[in-house]
Amino acid sequence: MTIRNSAKNLFTGVVMTSALAVPVTQTAQAGEEFMLAHAYPTDHIFHLTSSTFIDELKKQDSGMEIDYHPGGDLGDWASIFEQSMDGVVPMSMTFAASEFDPRLDLSWLGYVVDNWDDARKVYGPNGKMTKVYNEILEDLDLVVLGTIPTGFGSVAIRKDVGRIPTNFPEDTKGIQMRVPPVPIGIERFNNWGFTAVPMPFAELYTALQLGTVDGRAFGPSVEIWQMRDVLSAYILTRDYFEHAFWVVNKSWLEDLPADERKKLLAAADLTLNKIWDEAQSVDENFLKQVREAGIEVVELKPEQLAKAKQILYKNEWPYMEKIVGTEIMTMMRGIAGIN
Repeated sequence: MTIRNSAKNLFTGVVMTSALAVPVTQTAQAGEEFMLAHAYPTDHIFHLTSSTFIDELKKQDSGMEIDYHPGGDLGDWASIFEQSMDGVVPMSMTFAASEFDPRLDLSWLGYVVDNWDDARKVYGPNGKMTKVYNEILEDLDLVVLGTIPTGFGSVAIRKDVGRIPTNFPEDTKGIQMRVPPVPIGIERFNNWGFTAVPMPFAELYTALQLGTVDGRAFGPSVEIWQMRDVLSAYILTRDYFEHAFWVVNKSWLEDLPADERKKLLAAADLTLNKIWDEAQSVDENFLKQVREAGIEVVELKPEQLAKAKQILYKNEWPYMEKIVGTEIMTMMRGIAGIN
């Protein structure tokens, strides 16, 4: 099932009532209400970002009110992404769904940065990637206000598997690894020797519980903690820096009264700077809780990490270059320090 089909099924079954109550063309005026939605629970950084933004918008004396929907009650992240493209949900916090533009896989690219300082320079407020992402998202009638950091993503193994792969690809044969339903996720974990199983996030917990998959990829510490009762090991591959898109529908934003648009953008800038200031400590705190929950946290040895990196630079990066072009990938190689 494609992301688009999955999203539409969820949209039909979960949010049709809400969607029908909202005009397709949303030209917001002062005093009106607009929806902000995301698919994650209230212990996720998306909620901290949302609540901070709501407070900051009030401080700007905005006349607009926010109809806030956390926890996926309007669908999973791919569905919400599509609803923002359509203007049904004017503002959302979501990941990049390459079903709608394959260039969005750039946000999942492996081993671009390997520390928080570099991550902020590249992905943070006014970072190098903001312009690149906006050039892509403009074609989808979206504007990225900024990116929300959720930490370095790594690999987790469910209980009762009895294997902890640390040598790629020697240890990975036969391990069914859930990846997000995006092509670059499949590419990465097949290159590492796993059997990549694309699966929507909404199905992941049950799949781990039932043993349908042996582990999950692209997991920041907060999500590992949330699924702690079905996991046994967390292998710190730190293979990419997970950052979500905080997007608004471009047509909706441009139709706002100028003073309200200015207040919204100011509130977003203040929020992003606060969130990036706190994100690293939030991530580290969840990693601490993962350890305390009894999950074995495994650091790769330097030689294991170097080999894992080289496999991606050799295979995944040229794959991505075919999609986004040489100019962007030359910039990415400069950022990562790859010759």
